[in-house]
Amino acid sequence: MTDSETPGPPRLLPDAVHKAVGPGTALLRLETARAREGILDGAWWPRSRDIGVELPPLISALTEHLGPVSRVGLDSSAWDELPTRLTVDGRVVHIDSFPVGDDTVLVTRGEQDHFSLLLVPPDTAPEAARAAMARAVRADNVSEAGQILIDLARVGDRPSPPS
Repeated sequence: MTDSETPGPPRLLPDAVHKAVGPGTALLRLETARAREGILDGAWWPRSRDIGVELPPLISALTEHLGPVSRVGLDSSAWDELPTRLTVDGRVVHIDSFPVGDDTVLVTRGEQDHFSLLLVPPDTAPEAARAAMARAVRADNVSEAGQILIDLARVGDRPSPPS
């Protein structure tokens, strides 16, 4: 069966998906293997740099797949501003911020179980974002988040960061 014959709602192109998702939706991809052998456990592509809008749907999605999230570590330079905590779905989630520029989101489930996600910048071209997210979740990935984005920039798929 081809895509045009698939029953159901029409499929959106990757750039249309990013534009079409409304508030309260997280564009997230997680590694499906339980071994967690890769450097990264997933990837997140927020639509803006407004953490108050973007982080709650991510935490809700992660809680659904991983269990309760207690902390999230973010690069302070990647966001307009960062609170020290957010209440999401009735639970307080602590926000740790560091000016490290490492293109990752660190998620803590419980007390010590950590997950590392590639943070795809909101202004990344759709094809580059999909490629970065796919690479991040490969079980055999040995590249850190920053390297994945650098590799995409080398082939001209990632826009320059805002100045």
